Amino acid sequence: MPKTAPPTVLFVNQHYHPDVAATGQILTDLAEHLAGAGFDVSVLSASARYQSGSLGAPDREVRNGVAVRRARTTSFGRGRHLGRIADYASFYGRVLSALLLGPRRDLVVFLTTPPLLPVAGAVARAVRGQRYAVWSMDLHPDAEEAVGMIRPGGPASRVLHGLNDLGYRRADLVVDLGPYMKARIVRKGVEPHRLRTIPVWNRADEVAPVAPEDNPLVGELGLVGKCVVMYSGNAGVVHRFDEVLEVMRRLRDRDDLAFVFVGGGPRRAEIESFIEAEGVSNARYLDYFPREDLARSLSLGDVHLLTLRNEAAGIAVPSKLYGIMAAGRPTVVVGPGQSEPADTVRHEGAGRVVATDRDEGTAADRLEAAIVELAGDPEARARMGARAREAFLERYDAGSALETWERALREVAAGAPE
Repeated sequence: MPKTAPPTVLFVNQHYHPDVAATGQILTDLAEHLAGAGFDVSVLSASARYQSGSLGAPDREVRNGVAVRRARTTSFGRGRHLGRIADYASFYGRVLSALLLGPRRDLVVFLTTPPLLPVAGAVARAVRGQRYAVWSMDLHPDAEEAVGMIRPGGPASRVLHGLNDLGYRRADLVVDLGPYMKARIVRKGVEPHRLRTIPVWNRADEVAPVAPEDNPLVGELGLVGKCVVMYSGNAGVVHRFDEVLEVMRRLRDRDDLAFVFVGGGPRRAEIESFIEAEGVSNARYLDYFPREDLARSLSLGDVHLLTLRNEAAGIAVPSKLYGIMAAGRPTVVVGPGQSEPADTVRHEGAGRVVATDRDEGTAADRLEAAIVELAGDPEARARMGARAREAFLERYDAGSALETWERALREVAAGAPE
């Protein structure tokens, strides 16, 4: 019998290794897993860094079996809206050129950075019959409506929803991150049988609990003997910080507490300005750590914060939760009580939920109470952290998610019945 050719899959996303963006890191895990499983895998990403500037990585390389092409685009970064739009537009041009003029694949998988990227899939399907899937990391323009960037129901909203929904509806497969996101996608007109829920992940071989005495960062950052309340990752427009900042102001004289932010994002400058203006001497903001330092970085936090605006439930599902759970640390969710991260923390007993979609005026009080309680009870923190780590190993390690992805893509790439 003739040997069956391996499935050919192209992933399209603005970010890929060695970028610090969470979507790029998760995509790297999946692409390299599929390459090891016999797929013919290629990636089209941008040469620009998540924050700003160039990655300094080759335009083309084969890394761990994955053929990577980093298209040259503008690199203004995420600091200003116009710069971000320019970066998006230049990447769109490169993507359309590759899809319409390059080789066809069995399947093209689009992530959602930049927004409306799946529209390129609908174009390639109409012109060349190219099959494609959407990996819905977040929803647009839903996110822009949630934060007031565009008016719901207005002309821009109608046009953008029409384009985005078309990109989703024409896809052979849409992967969502949880039940609240799935419900939103169904309302866009995507047939339920085309949807599959596959949560994002972290890796047990990469992130594990690191005790303070074994973590050199504790001493280097002057955190010995302190309870560290950490926010790690992107401080984006869909995240909420009013309650966090108010509690920092109230607890700024606690020498036994340290508030540590790690990462970047459009809200970073606002948070840094607040720290300076209010004299919050027990708070600091650090840049992203390299991925190889992630276990030590996340283990710095004795309590982690995960925040989300009420309007963003089902629109964004912060992937940071699984890294926190992998590090064996409790999470305090500050956001809608009906959302993927709140459900996970409650179900697993992995922290506290400060629901902001009820009793809005008391959310800061409840957050302060949660932080003070956990800061004063290391045994409770240890119990929650142990449950978080156990649940992570059972349900949120990369292994099971990667295998689910592999089965799904083999079926769709082969044109198997749904």
